[in-house]
Amino acid sequence: MERKYWEKIAPDYNEEIFDVLHNDKKAIIRSAIKRVASARATVIDAGCAVGKWLPVLSPLFKNVIAVDISARNISIARKNYSSLSNISYLRADLSSRSLRLPKADVVVCINAILSASMPKRTHFFSHLSRCLNKDGALVLVVPSMESWLTTRVIQRRWNIDTSLFRDKLSVDEAAKRYRNLQEGNVEIDNVATKHYMEGELQLLLSREGFELDRCRKIEYSWSTEFIDAPRWLKQPGPWDWLVVAKKVK
Repeated sequence: MERKYWEKIAPDYNEEIFDVLHNDKKAIIRSAIKRVASARATVIDAGCAVGKWLPVLSPLFKNVIAVDISARNISIARKNYSSLSNISYLRADLSSRSLRLPKADVVVCINAILSASMPKRTHFFSHLSRCLNKDGALVLVVPSMESWLTTRVIQRRWNIDTSLFRDKLSVDEAAKRYRNLQEGNVEIDNVATKHYMEGELQLLLSREGFELDRCRKIEYSWSTEFIDAPRWLKQPGPWDWLVVAKKVK
């Protein structure tokens, strides 16, 4: 996902982009942030978008640095949360090759590392590591590949929302999607979007100097995946991965 995509979608962000904060009904992410928070610490909201997590972060930390690729997102966040005096804003592309970020004690990154480009994702993870002080904490949420596969298996087995799921693709489109799938990229609203496996996350983070503390599911309602979900369809629900990791190198 390029900068122009986020600049275009910024005015309609609330309607177009899945709201993790609202759908985390058990407040699991907020609890994870509270565990690593300190009134003396600096936190970076990496990929803050329009700033939905800023009211959560501001009371818990001394300083909050909101970083996003989109100038329009930053502008919206600055306007919406002008009353929060301990927030500074930075427009930056975290997937670029070279970037210098302020140092922080905690980094929160909620569904921001979504690019279908492996080099861009690699740069993003590297920047998260470099900006964290040693022994700092990373709270990371990413889409789950296991959840996406579970959703597709259930959809096909019980023929749910059949008009919304294409079974036939051109040869070129099928080949493209197959190549994408091998990197964990799947189509969400016709945009190739990176999804992650649990073991993959552990390996990626260890390569960037992190030690995994915990990895757990953030479960959602099936109404987030299907328009006409059967009433009997309850558990397991679809999920994102929440990872909490410590910077050790």
